[in-house]
Amino acid sequence: MKEISVQDLKQKLDSGEDFQLVDVREDFEYEMSNLGGTLIPLGGILIETEKIATDKPVVVMCRSGKRSAVAIMQLESQGFVNLYNLQGGITAWAQEIDPSLQVY
Repeated sequence: MKEISVQDLKQKLDSGEDFQLVDVREDFEYEMSNLGGTLIPLGGILIETEKIATDKPVVVMCRSGKRSAVAIMQLESQGFVNLYNLQGGITAWAQEIDPSLQVY
C-alpha cells in the first residue's frame, strides 16, 4: 500500500497540486475537524466509488490511518491503483502541521 506523510500532503495542498482528498471518518468526526476532503464514511466506500477519482492521485485519510488503510484495501480490490494512505491521519496532521486543529 502506498503511503504519504502529512508533510507531503501539506506540500501538495500548498502547491495546488491536482489530487483528491477522501476522508473516510464518520460525519460527526468530519464536523469536528477536517482538511476539506470529500467525506465518504468507510461503511459506504464501496457503494460510493463513483465519487472517487480514477484519473489523478487520491489521498485517503481517517483519524489515525487504520480505517483509511481498510478503505484502500477494499478499493484496490475493485481495481483502484491511484490511492495513497495518509500516515497517522488527522491526528498526525494536528500534531505536526496544525496544533490548533481539534482532535479527539
